[in-house]
Amino acid sequence: MSPWETQLRKGIVELAVLATIAEGEAYGYGIVVRLQGVSGLQFTESTVYPVLARLAREGFLAIRVEPSPAGPSRRYYRLTAEGRRRFDAMAEGWKTVSESLSNLLKGVR
Repeated sequence: MSPWETQLRKGIVELAVLATIAEGEAYGYGIVVRLQGVSGLQFTESTVYPVLARLAREGFLAIRVEPSPAGPSRRYYRLTAEGRRRFDAMAEGWKTVSESLSNLLKGVR
């Protein structure tokens, strides 16, 4: 992966995590699996879990802990009202930037 792709992925990981949780409550590993299944967004556990912890610490995510059928308890994440506002603002910002860049690239290709 090129350096610019690495920087781009670092910049969008939070939005990708929030978008996954906006679909509905999910546990950490389920979020990782979902993101790994999206072409170009193969984020690893070591990328996703720190983002989840930070977003929870900042009040954007609420956590529910449930026993797991195998292994340690699962931490389920859902957006708080503030998390929903953050996601909506980030999604709108992404839409604007991606449309603008797509239009710019059309003129070059």
